[in-house]
Amino acid sequence: MEKVIIYLHGFLSSPQSQKAQQTLAYVTTHYPDILIEIPKLAHYPQAAVDLIEQLVKRHAGKKCHFIGSSLGGFLSTYMVQKFGGKAVVINPAVKPYELLADYMGAHVNPYTHEEFTLDASHIEQLINLDVKTIEQVENFWVLLQTGDETLDYRQALEKYQGAKLTVEEGGDHSFQDFERFLPDIFRFLLQD
Repeated sequence: MEKVIIYLHGFLSSPQSQKAQQTLAYVTTHYPDILIEIPKLAHYPQAAVDLIEQLVKRHAGKKCHFIGSSLGGFLSTYMVQKFGGKAVVINPAVKPYELLADYMGAHVNPYTHEEFTLDASHIEQLINLDVKTIEQVENFWVLLQTGDETLDYRQALEKYQGAKLTVEEGGDHSFQDFERFLPDIFRFLLQD
């Protein structure tokens, strides 16, 4: 079955982020026959999910796998639960509805310079997208760095119990030296 990799960036990020671009370069060089999608996600959770679901449906008949960073990890978890496939999640947001409660108000995306405003309805959307219990946890690989200044990595350890876990001391929310994992990420995602 043909495979598609969908990379989902995090909050206040874009397809131009370093990890997204490293992933694209790796696929282009090592897996030119694999289709990779790196959508520009909406700033609002339900709109982002609607876009991702359209992508998955556009690739009906193909196996979609996900790579998600931070909020993209949260969304990847939702997508795998709904549609199947595998996901590699990097410093995933486990409870973004708690984290983003402190971010309500006006924002400017540093990559796109788009202005947007988060309100209580967006927090409610995140709560509704939360996967309480992960089924087929073996389809997940979780990459964590303990020095993540944005998220508590221990939440992910608890949420993804039974998944493949890699926990590195130090690092930060961006997951330092991410590109060294790309060969293993693609082996994990592409093995049947």
